[in-house]
Amino acid sequence: MRLVCDACGGLHLRISRVYSDSLEETVKSLLQLLGKLNRPYLTAVEEKLLNLLESEYEIR
Repeated sequence: MRLVCDACGGLHLRISRVYSDSLEETVKSLLQLLGKLNRPYLTAVEEKLLNLLESEYEIR
């Protein structure tokens, strides 16, 4: 159970690092949807999208 909680926390942390009120509406909506997922992992496509947003906004 701890592993699942850590995974969810890490995902939410990644999303919160990218999220900002100044983002485009589409980006904000995508991040909000990823944050609402009811599972502790991202699919391959979701992971690629989040990686792209992190690199676009230079989040490390």
